[in-house]
Amino acid sequence: MTPPAATYILPLRWTEDCGIEALAAYLGEVVQWAEVIVVDGSPDEVFARHAAALPGSVRHLRPRHSCRNGKVAGVLTGLAEASCERVVIADDDVRYAERGFRRLVDLLDEGHVVRPQNHFLSWPWHARWDTGRTLLNRAFCSDFPGTLAVRRSVMDASGGYDGDVLFENLELLRTVRALGGTEIRADDLFVGRIPPETGHFGRQRVRQAYDDFAQPLRLLLELSLLPALILLVRRFGAGACLPAAAVVVGVAERGRRRRGGRAVFPPTAALWAPAWVAERMLTVWAALGMRLAGGVPYAGSRLPNAGNSPRALRRKYAHVRVVP
Repeated sequence: MTPPAATYILPLRWTEDCGIEALAAYLGEVVQWAEVIVVDGSPDEVFARHAAALPGSVRHLRPRHSCRNGKVAGVLTGLAEASCERVVIADDDVRYAERGFRRLVDLLDEGHVVRPQNHFLSWPWHARWDTGRTLLNRAFCSDFPGTLAVRRSVMDASGGYDGDVLFENLELLRTVRALGGTEIRADDLFVGRIPPETGHFGRQRVRQAYDDFAQPLRLLLELSLLPALILLVRRFGAGACLPAAAVVVGVAERGRRRRGGRAVFPPTAALWAPAWVAERMLTVWAALGMRLAGGVPYAGSRLPNAGNSPRALRRKYAHVRVVP
């Protein structure tokens, strides 16, 4: 088959070589389908080892943009170097199969940005736990994956997107929409993802809750969960938690069944959703404390802004529009 005309951008910043051989083997496959650009902000010694390990056909660059969110710096550098109009951006734990990659790229003929659906490729306990969040997102709307596809011309028109926010994927999606672009939510396009180490999973709990400052209605809902639970238990006793948990499981199961989700999410996945809700009703308050303290810790500093509002972005790009 003819390789799709697409560029694959992988922003990378590792402090140690935690799996470079496996990543290099995967990129050795991807480079047969697309131009591959790895933008690597790792320390010099690690960067050099990455350069030696990666296939020669992979372009391995240093970030050339400066912003507080290192991932965005890598993406903007990759976009400036990309030779193709159709661009796929992916975290280092994302694993495409060729068929899904081709479908994703083809969808850019219909829209300006495409949001697929991630799923874990193995199931340690914390992957099941975090899948509860995924299923609840799918029940009400769409999940936020670690990979997107976008037309490079849209990013050229906007001059990129804000690199000083925490929730960078949402910022990119909102920027495209503010420019008048079309978003395709491909909830049935399933892309594998390697689960994080348990320690990394734990460190991400409050940071992920902080993302909700970019979604005020969701933030208010989640902040209300703990007070609501306390009132429920005081009035009806601890036994009232069981029906509430059953409702959460039912909603998550709806998300599992949407758009072919049963093909990739285990039958027991929805049972973990109450655990994730219990986590979020606590971590969202910790995130509020971080907000009051100046922002979430990130790369040695603090990021106060989770994301710009759609209204602010529409004002910013009021005189810029993409071609339909």
